[in-house]
Amino acid sequence: MLTTQKLQEAGRSSYRVDRSGAGRGWSEVETATADRAVPDDLSRDVYCVLGVPIDAIGMRGVLGRIRDAARRKTRFLISTPNLNFLVASQSDSSFRQSLILSDLCTVDGMPVVWIARLIGIPIRSRTAGADIFDALKSEAGSAAALKLFLFGGPQGAAELAARRLNSQPGGLRCVGWSNPGYCSAEEMSRDHIIEEINASGADFLVASLSSQKGQSWLQRNHHRLEIPVRAHLGAALNFQAGTVKRAPSLLRRLGLEWLWRIKEEPYLWRRYWNDGTAMLRLVLTHVLPFVFWTWWMRRTHERGEALTITQDHGSRAVTLSLSGPADARHVDRAIPVFRAAVAAGKRVTLDLSNVCAIDARFLGLLLMLRKQLDANGGGAAIVGVSPLMARIFRSGGLDL
Repeated sequence: MLTTQKLQEAGRSSYRVDRSGAGRGWSEVETATADRAVPDDLSRDVYCVLGVPIDAIGMRGVLGRIRDAARRKTRFLISTPNLNFLVASQSDSSFRQSLILSDLCTVDGMPVVWIARLIGIPIRSRTAGADIFDALKSEAGSAAALKLFLFGGPQGAAELAARRLNSQPGGLRCVGWSNPGYCSAEEMSRDHIIEEINASGADFLVASLSSQKGQSWLQRNHHRLEIPVRAHLGAALNFQAGTVKRAPSLLRRLGLEWLWRIKEEPYLWRRYWNDGTAMLRLVLTHVLPFVFWTWWMRRTHERGEALTITQDHGSRAVTLSLSGPADARHVDRAIPVFRAAVAAGKRVTLDLSNVCAIDARFLGLLLMLRKQLDANGGGAAIVGVSPLMARIFRSGGLDL
């Protein structure tokens, strides 16, 4: 990664990407150094779906990230967006922000997989929270079982799940549980509750609350919680306790798990009805327009052979002017430029005046760039957006 001093000395430079993969304006040594850095949000294979980051990652990659975070004792928040998450994020900005601030967002719901496929995102199947739980549990041959703390769920479910987990060999060992009862996220954040969780010495905190309350509680206590890996996995705790039976694998593959859930928990019918009708509305008003306008932009604009990023370093700001196709083909080469701009600690302006194509992958990268800049106190602005591209941003759920 380039130091701030090197960036300032660079002044104005250009980074060009062609089909051969050659880059100009950055030395091979600097690029290799950036690639060897500790993985950050810019390194994630993230796509923007209705304004929510979605990671194209398989189960093996998820388990590797969890194990690595637990080993290094670094905070690692996992979110598992399903259709209810997508719908709620459209009207609840704080909930949407909790997903953006997560370190990993895996697909937990076949409707999200279908939407992703429609957009052209290479996600073949979901990586649900309950599947992550089962995969960790089945890692009997791992060097050391992950220590687990269960939080929330119906009365008695966490204790029952803990006993069942500890009665059989596997990759998880429950070292504590807590059920705060029906109360607000603020009431669940009292000192004695957080202290009890931290005292467990667990590696993985699994919360089982309503989706919005669970995300809110995890974000509220992000820096107070000492357990490195944390996630809201909802019904996974009930499945482990045996209080709710999970749908057969065939129904899950067909995207019909919701029918089984209604059979097991009839009160859920209203939520699934509301989410289903909302999904149809989102597909018609956002997803299909996004697919059409991104296709139209590629069709009507001359397709560039390369992506060029021109950098203008001022004393307080960095301007990155993009020219050519800003799409999945050029993300890997754009990442070092964005990472160096973040490292400069300045405000970044992205000029998209000469961009001839953009897709969900590059929008996902922009989402992560904004996140990194906000975390570093720099901030970002996007200028030079044509009316056509503005339609793409709006239908894709990314604010200008």
